[in-house]
Amino acid sequence: MTQHSQQDQQLRAAAEHLGRRRFLTVAGAAATLAFATNLPGTGAAYAAEVDAKQLSENPFTLGVASGDPLPGSVVLWTRLAPRPYEPGNGMPEARVSVRWEIAHDEKFARIAGQGKAEAHPEFNHSIHIEATGLGPDRVYYYRFRAGDWISPVGRTRTAPARGASLQSLRLGAVSCQAYHDGYFTAHRHLAEEDLDVVFHLGDYLYEYPVNAVGGARNYTDRTLPALFNKETVTLEDYRLRYALYKSDPDLQAAHAAHPFVVTWDDHEVENNYASAISEDNLPPAEFLARRAAGYRAYWENQPLRRPQRPSGSDMQLYRRMQYGTLAQFDILDTRQYRSDQAYGDGWHAPGPESTDKNRTLTGATQERWLTDGWRGSTALWNVVPQQVTFSERRSTTAADYKVSMDSWDGYSASRDRVLAGAEAAGVDNLVVLTGDVHVHYAFDIKKDFGDPGSRTQGVEFVTTSIASGKDGADKPPNWDAYMTANPHMKFYNGRRGYVTVELDQEKVRADYRTVSAVTTQGAPVATAASFVSEAGDPGLKPA
Repeated sequence: MTQHSQQDQQLRAAAEHLGRRRFLTVAGAAATLAFATNLPGTGAAYAAEVDAKQLSENPFTLGVASGDPLPGSVVLWTRLAPRPYEPGNGMPEARVSVRWEIAHDEKFARIAGQGKAEAHPEFNHSIHIEATGLGPDRVYYYRFRAGDWISPVGRTRTAPARGASLQSLRLGAVSCQAYHDGYFTAHRHLAEEDLDVVFHLGDYLYEYPVNAVGGARNYTDRTLPALFNKETVTLEDYRLRYALYKSDPDLQAAHAAHPFVVTWDDHEVENNYASAISEDNLPPAEFLARRAAGYRAYWENQPLRRPQRPSGSDMQLYRRMQYGTLAQFDILDTRQYRSDQAYGDGWHAPGPESTDKNRTLTGATQERWLTDGWRGSTALWNVVPQQVTFSERRSTTAADYKVSMDSWDGYSASRDRVLAGAEAAGVDNLVVLTGDVHVHYAFDIKKDFGDPGSRTQGVEFVTTSIASGKDGADKPPNWDAYMTANPHMKFYNGRRGYVTVELDQEKVRADYRTVSAVTTQGAPVATAASFVSEAGDPGLKPA
């Protein structure tokens, strides 16, 4: 295929993303293609190469990570950044060879795999190794070398064999880590949990400015450069913001302890964007150029496989993972393909615009992929890690109650189709994992949320934020109103933290973990509540 025909296909794909707003200009589409052409592996000439031994400073300041585990494979990640807080991160505009190793033991006496990879300047010197030939359901240790520099050691774990009869599985769910709102103390505690895998459900970073003292962190021993004190718009902006976040030692500890499966929400690009429609209704061509920058930087900084590498402003992030016959995970993207928020976003009473049957949160293709996957599932538990609150959330018991137009409540027909698809596929044990809202919720998923006596089709565990919203409170001001107006809401807590979930042959159990503060370091972690739902009989009960 010629480069010209490839670009034509990309232009058409970009235009299709606009849905009912298909007025993307050719010039705007061409701007997004700037991020898809002249990259390593596309036929363009490689950048010059320099010897890694010329690196005079530690290039592994951003730590290591692993992710997307399969039965015989896992992704290993790092990024070379000797000076993470400056443009270019202190790296030359040249390729650098990096060696990697994965072993059965922490001392690397029994090597399971090794090789060499090129860290390209076009990808901000990030490395994505798809380590293969590994055993299923096994713990491994990995590290990288660049010249005389050796990275920290990471610990990871592969998925069980597809047909394995797994007895139990423990996972973590995290979301929303605004650097400027506090310390990532919850990640430090997450690193110490005994988990098989962690799902990051979005808002890995925030586009908002971070001032010299780190916002609510209120640094007294350091000063952040002024280049962070602006909103992220360009590719360089996003890359630098990831460098700031990735330099956090608590986040590094969590990544080094567990494999992560990541998906985004909105702040990886811009607050509450919808497909090609920005928060401030910029011309779509202009916004898609920004989205392309955000998507490119996201891939560069996450342990993702090659199929997830973006093409311009498009990136297929929804994907499926199997953990033996115990669990199937359908990881969604509810941001890239959605209809615009009804009634201008915010909280509004449901009406003809929000209940329109043509509205979608997932896009038609992803919706079919989800329901088709359920029809083919042989897993006991069907788990959907995704971004925004799935269950209905009324603001009050009054007849003129309001719901969030950014959540599934603003796309009720889309939710109805998904639940009908689960029912038609015979999904008896549906579990939805959610982030976004900076609070802990536990929900029964009802067939008809307006009728508390209707059938419970599954359960939803909403994890609070790692730091977003600052310290929070056990009972936010609207606690009474929400708990009264939503009888299917079984728990509500406004502290920071995460959720751990254990699946076994009989039940699913969720433990809601909270820290008392994030504006100061070192807060202890506690379990605020625990719930179980039995296999074949969905519905939350206190553990």
